[in-house]
Amino acid sequence: MDNNTKKNLSVIDKGLAIEGDIASNGSLIIKGSLKGRIDGESVVIAQDGYVCADTRVANITIAGVFQGDITVAKDLIILSTGSCSGKVKCGNLTVEIGGVLNAEVINTGEETESVHPTVALGNNA
Repeated sequence: MDNNTKKNLSVIDKGLAIEGDIASNGSLIIKGSLKGRIDGESVVIAQDGYVCADTRVANITIAGVFQGDITVAKDLIILSTGSCSGKVKCGNLTVEIGGVLNAEVINTGEETESVHPTVALGNNA
């Protein structure tokens, strides 16, 4: 399998708190906390996860807490344990019974702009 077809998986695990910007290709699972900015493809905020960030992603599933401005090119899914507040722009929106959406929402019902994060790596990568 070459690098172009392989999908990356990154995890911010429980107990890990990050302050800063993240650019992610592939899937990012957040079980800890993140404050800053996220640019990525597919993000999952786990039930214990907390994110306070300006965010641009292709898809996101929220089972924990999200606060901030978010642009989702395709699907924003808020699970029954999830909470989303701030400003939201998304292509498709799903909120399970019990999920909380307390945001200014623009729901286009179709894919919005593409999100292609660029990850800058040092010479040692």
